[in-house]
Amino acid sequence: MQKFMEVLESKMAPLAMKLDSNRYITAIKDGFFGVMSLLIIGSFFLLLANLPITGYPEFMASLLGDNWKTYFTVPYDVTMNIMTIYVVIAMARSLANTYKLDSIMCITSVVVAFLLLTPTLEFKDGGFGIPTANLSASGLFLGMLTTILSVEIVRFVVKKGWTIKLPDSVPENVSRSFSALIPGLFVIIVFNIIRILFSLTSFGTVQAFVFHYLQVPLLSLGDTLPAILISTIFEGTLWSFGIHGSNVISGIMKPIWLTLTADNASAFAAGEALPHIINFQFYSNFIKVGGFGGTLGLAFLLLLRSKSSQFKALGKLSIAPGFFGINEPIIFGIPIVLNPVLIIPFILTPLVLCVVAYFAMSSGLVPYTNGTNIPWTTPPVIAGFLVSGWKGALLNVVQIFISAAIYYPFFKSADRLAYKLEQQQQQQPELQEKTTMSVS
Repeated sequence: MQKFMEVLESKMAPLAMKLDSNRYITAIKDGFFGVMSLLIIGSFFLLLANLPITGYPEFMASLLGDNWKTYFTVPYDVTMNIMTIYVVIAMARSLANTYKLDSIMCITSVVVAFLLLTPTLEFKDGGFGIPTANLSASGLFLGMLTTILSVEIVRFVVKKGWTIKLPDSVPENVSRSFSALIPGLFVIIVFNIIRILFSLTSFGTVQAFVFHYLQVPLLSLGDTLPAILISTIFEGTLWSFGIHGSNVISGIMKPIWLTLTADNASAFAAGEALPHIINFQFYSNFIKVGGFGGTLGLAFLLLLRSKSSQFKALGKLSIAPGFFGINEPIIFGIPIVLNPVLIIPFILTPLVLCVVAYFAMSSGLVPYTNGTNIPWTTPPVIAGFLVSGWKGALLNVVQIFISAAIYYPFFKSADRLAYKLEQQQQQQPELQEKTTMSVS
């Protein structure tokens, strides 16, 4: 087992470090982290418009009128339903900081490039508009690709020195505007050519092409049980070596899972059947129960069933953070990292929780998650209730017991060993004292 761990570490650790340090993946992570607060706020407004309480719609209608839902759906529309705009802005800022470019110049270039490629509607009276659907999760992958290409164009132009430089006496805001002129021009020319070329194809727009050939296949793959199980195994393996596996996986899978979440949120808002079992809420609230590894059950064991003083103290320390999804005290305190015995339940538990939750939802026992983005620190049971109703809360309770059952034999073995070592350490001073007394 030790040799296997060494081989695995030598192969996977370098790959994980490269992925985690990749500037594009970092920019994607920063993009989603930067807008997560808006997505959470928008999701709560969606939840307020669709609380699953008998008589709630009638009460709100009597209080606020027949159009009462608009009081909550408009904040949802300007957050979740145009999320791509916010994501590309945050991504552009991250890449600009990586390349040490002017962030304002990069952000404006990215936004104009994305809008150039975004399909519009023309009205009979001569006006035009952009459907919010094109700025929502449907445009997410186009937005990410546009951001990367736009910033790279800006970087190329700046590196070549093709910028207008004004004397130092000119105010900085004026100088900045002129320095951004040529990079912005290059971005607009390139993306306008791309727009024109795609308008001559059967797709009509770049967004339709990206959605058909990239987004749909990735979403179809990400919506499968095998895909999330493989992601979970990879994430758990990275954590086992002390690498923050969640950061690595989120940079790759989070755009896919959040897009699936947005689909569920749109269906939930429209009162339609929810389309996806697997999405970000499923991953966050029904796999990571108490943090990755489903360690909340282990935290209860440490608190209630430990014989060793070390594990009892760790249980007291870890139980409160565990309720909020923070399990580093357990991962590094037992430790689980580089522990060949405890790595087994650490990877096995989230796999079992995933399968249990998947079949509970696919069989109709528990509703699909409703697309509500809640903070990752929301305690289990409360989280299950918010995204899947009382049945989701009950599923979380069952999962905590499952987690404790899986960890129990491994925990007992580790606790017994820790207790034995403590007893030996207590006996050593006594033996030394007796030896000293006998000699004297």
